[in-house]
Amino acid sequence: MLPKGKLLIVEDNKAIRTSLELLLPSYFEEVIAIATPNRIPEMLQNHPDLDVVLLDMNFHAGVNTGNEGLFWLKEIKKRRADLSVVLFTAYPEIELAVAAMKEGAVDFIEKPWDNTKLIITLQNAATLTQNNRKIKNLKALKQDTPAMFWGNGATMTQLRRIVNKVAPTDANILILGENGTGKELLAMEIHKHSARNDELMVAVDMNALTESLFESELFGHSKGAFTDAKTERAGKFEMASGGTLFLDEMGNLPLHLQSKLLTALQSRTIVRVGENTPRPIDIRMICATNADLEQLVKNGTFREDLFYRINTMVLRLPPLRERKEDIEPLARLFLEKYVKKYSRNCDTFSTSALEKLNRYHWPGNIRELQHTIEKAVIMCDNEKIMPEDLWIIQPATPFKTENNATIEIMEKKMITTALTACEGNISEAAIQLGISRQTLYNKIKKYML
Repeated sequence: MLPKGKLLIVEDNKAIRTSLELLLPSYFEEVIAIATPNRIPEMLQNHPDLDVVLLDMNFHAGVNTGNEGLFWLKEIKKRRADLSVVLFTAYPEIELAVAAMKEGAVDFIEKPWDNTKLIITLQNAATLTQNNRKIKNLKALKQDTPAMFWGNGATMTQLRRIVNKVAPTDANILILGENGTGKELLAMEIHKHSARNDELMVAVDMNALTESLFESELFGHSKGAFTDAKTERAGKFEMASGGTLFLDEMGNLPLHLQSKLLTALQSRTIVRVGENTPRPIDIRMICATNADLEQLVKNGTFREDLFYRINTMVLRLPPLRERKEDIEPLARLFLEKYVKKYSRNCDTFSTSALEKLNRYHWPGNIRELQHTIEKAVIMCDNEKIMPEDLWIIQPATPFKTENNATIEIMEKKMITTALTACEGNISEAAIQLGISRQTLYNKIKKYML
């Protein structure tokens, strides 16, 4: 068992204190022991990285009410709400335990103690503190999320009206749209204008979850639940409790895992891997996909009951080719961003460069446009972005080939051209096309290239 966390022991009995000082240093990075609770404020101030306090309940001879321990528990929680406190007593009573838990204690240890139970309890309490810190840091960072670009088109204006009505509610939302249209950004916008905006929005890419890690990532696990479970861990549902859980690429979730997700949504509880006790969750669910879920339901590859559970409201983000009026303003936003980032002088577009941007059909949508502008800023040798700085494969006429083929046929040709130019290197071809490697891999499978 590897040492982890920093422990403060508050115990007036010298024999007990000495025993703990001999036992616990093998299991904690640092162990500090004090004899009087009056030094607790000093310890909290001088050791801001404490992970757990083992606090005796009684400090005066003949006193066994536990009131001293409850007083100092409250004082600790006033100063450090995220710090785990485990209470230590030779006089365990149900009423005292209930009162302590109400005041924020995470557990109770009886004297005389079992060494194994004591160590496990304290290490779990340390892990809880560390998880609380991570969540607190994530909340502090959430203000850095980029703003949604709405544009002035009729479709996006109507979508914005709907979002303004839906965001303050707790309705589950399903966002539909092609890769690169900004589905996660829209989810952030909804969360930002919801009643839960003081809490986290936790995003999960369902496409990146392996089946073996699905339950552990979403529901968490206890220590020792499987080979690599060195410590207990909260899952994404618990991290998002009180806030919003965003599940991207829902269409890629295997059928046999859909039932586990549905159970959690229906019961509003989760069970960590390796545990049997349900834990309550309070989340607002936003899902997204580029797949046709209704067709998947008809095909029997997506559960109908889960489909109706997640789509109280359906929002569709249009592809960039359907909002051509937004290409130029988006390009200028990205240009400003990357000129500043890379300290370049090319702060405008030539007329021919803008024409090239507007002629292109953007199969990778806004993400592809962003990557294209970033590369152009890096490669530009002039004060203006020129057509040759824009690394895009230009069709002869917008949205059509010479045979008046469909967008899919043209997309297939573009992917083939990019793969040929990159000598089959999928990563390089994905960069050239302005899409993710996984998206390109999915399209290669789709078109059987």
